Amino acid sequence: MERGPKNADHLQGTLDLLILKTLERGSNHGFGVALDIQETSEGLLRVEEGSLYPALHRMERDGVIAGEWRLTDKGRRARFYTLTAVGKRRLAEVESNWTTVALGVRRVLRSA
Repeated sequence: MERGPKNADHLQGTLDLLILKTLERGSNHGFGVALDIQETSEGLLRVEEGSLYPALHRMERDGVIAGEWRLTDKGRRARFYTLTAVGKRRLAEVESNWTTVALGVRRVLRSA
């Protein structure tokens, strides 16, 4: 299996996909994004803060998501993120690529 930066790109791309897909359903703060991913995956996926927040900051810097400070339902100040037009295009692209990879993996697993 290939090692090095390509694997890091795949992992980063997977996290980006999860974040973008979550924000497609509406704006959310970081903890809410992590919780939504965990709940939607029925506990199979957990995103740690050490991965999530750098990804959110990078994606905001790249214009894929936009952030604004607001109050949560519990009255706490949090940065809420929203998908931008660039983010919607990126989501379509990443989702298409991921679907192709998943199909390939599924075919390989069935052939064994």
